[in-house]
Amino acid sequence: MSVSVAFMGDRAAKNALFDGFSEVAKALGNGRRAELVDVLAQGERSVDDLATEISQSVANTSFHLRTLAQSGLVATRREGTRVYYRLASDRVRELWAAMRDVAATHTAELDVLAAAYLGDRSQLETIDQDELTQRIDDGSVVVIDVRNSTEYAAGHITGALSIPIEELAQRVDELADDVEIVAYCRGPYCVFADDAVRVLADHDRSALRLLGGFPEWQADDRPTST
Repeated sequence: MSVSVAFMGDRAAKNALFDGFSEVAKALGNGRRAELVDVLAQGERSVDDLATEISQSVANTSFHLRTLAQSGLVATRREGTRVYYRLASDRVRELWAAMRDVAATHTAELDVLAAAYLGDRSQLETIDQDELTQRIDDGSVVVIDVRNSTEYAAGHITGALSIPIEELAQRVDELADDVEIVAYCRGPYCVFADDAVRVLADHDRSALRLLGGFPEWQADDRPTST
């Protein structure tokens, strides 16, 4: 006796499902929206702040944020008349990091684009997370966060001093001159820490750039404060 078996699903339903998956990729398929995700990986920001950060009008920034929100990548809250955005979860930050790493590994042109933006990094000394953790523990290093104060307040490496990059040259004397300084910022494609090392070198200070940045430190479950 033959038995008929009903298989679930059909082509139209499968197409709809995979089209749904692709909405997330589509939302990130724009440079300004990718940049917004990169900024929001540092912490919650208002629409006005984000517009300034990515050099776009508030209207354009709001449009991009709505697209990200419709795809479930960002969430919002309102405080009075101001709307604040944040990443919907840590998984979004992980997705952005994975997408960025895949592009860096498999897109030859990205090295050229990164070098054009970041400049020559070959002369900048670096330190990785493991070594920095050890040196923080033994007190042999001063760590400075050269992002803006809003991002520092949202979260920073425990014990790090907040010295935004635009203030560093005027505040070098606040730093002890007999200890090595480690600067960090937003991540591997953030230029602030590079600029900080160069500024400190111009003032005859020994300085290193942390490989990665605050999101990578946080993702590795290392000590952070707000």
